[in-house]
Amino acid sequence: MIVDLVKEFSFEAAHRLTQVALDHKCARLHGHSFKCEVAVRGEVDPATGWFIDYAEITEAFEPIRLQLDHYYLNEIEGLANATSENLARWVWEKLEGLKGLHRVTIRETCAARCDYFGE
Repeated sequence: MIVDLVKEFSFEAAHRLTQVALDHKCARLHGHSFKCEVAVRGEVDPATGWFIDYAEITEAFEPIRLQLDHYYLNEIEGLANATSENLARWVWEKLEGLKGLHRVTIRETCAARCDYFGE
C-alpha cells in the first residue's frame, strides 16, 4: 500500500518581492501567516502499519520553522527574492534527507498556494 502523509506547519514572516514593478503592492514590505505542508510518499510497512512517524516530519521541519518564524525572509540566505515558489524550493532543499519527500506546499493566504515537487 502506497500512501501520502502530510503534515502542516505555520509561521509568521515578512517579505517583499524584488522583481516586480515598484508600484506593485508586493514590492512593499508586508507579512503573511504562512502555512507549509510537507508531504511524504511511500509504502506502508505491514509490520508497523505505517510508512513514517509524523514526528519525523515535525523533527525535520522544526529547525526550518525556527529560521523563518518572525523573520524578514529576504534577509535569509537563498531567499533574497522571497516568492512562494522560491520559498517552497528553499524548504525542499532543507528537507532533502527526509524519507519519501514528495511535495512542499507554501500558502501565503487561504486562497494562494505553491506546490513544489522537486526538480
